[in-house]
Amino acid sequence: MTKKPHEDTDLAKYVARRVLELKSKKSQSQIAKEAGFPNPNMITMIKNGASKLAMDRVPSMARGLECDPAFLMGLALEQAVGATAAKAIAEIFGTPVTANELGWLQEIRKASGNSDPRMSARSRAAVHAMFGR
Repeated sequence: MTKKPHEDTDLAKYVARRVLELKSKKSQSQIAKEAGFPNPNMITMIKNGASKLAMDRVPSMARGLECDPAFLMGLALEQAVGATAAKAIAEIFGTPVTANELGWLQEIRKASGNSDPRMSARSRAAVHAMFGR
């Protein structure tokens, strides 16, 4: 069996996981339709790494997968140009902030009275403790 060109990418793994997670809610055909793919087989090709997700399909695919488009764009960028180039692009243009991360930032700003607090060892430890790490 030949290896598919994109099967080991984080995007392929993520799409496969999201399709499985959404299985009780919607079919792969519905996801494909929401993503603008006339053929649901395209989702299978992306999941198994036979095909890349085109960058212009990221917003509609994010809607179909019910995920954050900035997160999916990061995965698509890495798949398209490779991890090293994606890292360089993020370094130059900044890392996209997901809607969930934006919520965290807004709460930090509220809690700190918009004082732009520095990350201390104590605050870092508190964040890690919240996630059990």
